Amino acid sequence: MAAQKINEAHEHIAKAEKYLKTSFMKWKPDYDSAASEYAKAAVAFKNAKQLDLAKDAYLKEAEAHTEHRALFHAAKALEQAGMMLKDMQRMPEAIQYIEKASMMYVENGTPDTAAMALDRAGKLIEPMDLEKAVNLYQQAASVFENEDRLRQAVELLGKASRLLVRQHRFDEAAVSLQKEKNMYKEIENYPTCFKKTIAQVLVQLHRNDFVAADKCVRESYSIPGFSGSEDCIAMEQLLQGFDEQDEDQVYRVCNSPLLKYMDNDYAKLAISLQVPGGGKKKKSPTTPSDAAGGTQGAEEEDEYEGGLC
Repeated sequence: MAAQKINEAHEHIAKAEKYLKTSFMKWKPDYDSAASEYAKAAVAFKNAKQLDLAKDAYLKEAEAHTEHRALFHAAKALEQAGMMLKDMQRMPEAIQYIEKASMMYVENGTPDTAAMALDRAGKLIEPMDLEKAVNLYQQAASVFENEDRLRQAVELLGKASRLLVRQHRFDEAAVSLQKEKNMYKEIENYPTCFKKTIAQVLVQLHRNDFVAADKCVRESYSIPGFSGSEDCIAMEQLLQGFDEQDEDQVYRVCNSPLLKYMDNDYAKLAISLQVPGGGKKKKSPTTPSDAAGGTQGAEEEDEYEGGLC
């Protein structure tokens, strides 16, 4: 079966090459017919599990379509070449071809398809290269943003923000989250703006920038419904706890359901947050038995100095 498919593929390649030849009577290559034969050869190689040969055939198909100025079909063939490389576990090369395809989609005037291709590439590379995935999601978001497709753009930007947080690239995450919040405000999705404010505060506090965290909350007072909301009160309490170095209050807010059930990357920021300056949990009133424990109790407390959350 495999041998039959391989022979079939080679027959299609021979036909394609014949279409590309010129002669005294045929001045121009027939790129369209050649592309069709290369596509058939690629499928036959793929069915025969000859992925490297299938990839080469898809690339030749893309080349023929490009010569014929059929950019959409050329981009599709490049994507298929990328998928062959993905199946061969050659992911960086696969992503290169998908990125090239996305640029071709934009040139062809089909930006939506370009953005979706970049999103797919981001999902493929995310398990092995978070930095590249961030770049791909940001590219896809920019394509949608340029088309005034803010709902699609902000969803992809959200993926980038979460991955930036996961890598502890907090400076970049702060910028990305602000852009997200601005977009959600523009499309009047105010409840999501509240959640982005919480994420902003957590990121800014992990950057040790209390002033910036406070500013994020103050800016959000202008968002309809934020002032007095559960999200607003929680952030006011969190900032107050930080300002007063009150670990108990910070711990309660960070471990409340409101923060614990956020996206996992932000929930982790909440539970790992520490009060700076060596603030200690408030002590309960000392009892005679506690006093007898004396030095040992103090030593145990030192172990947690600096914050439990």
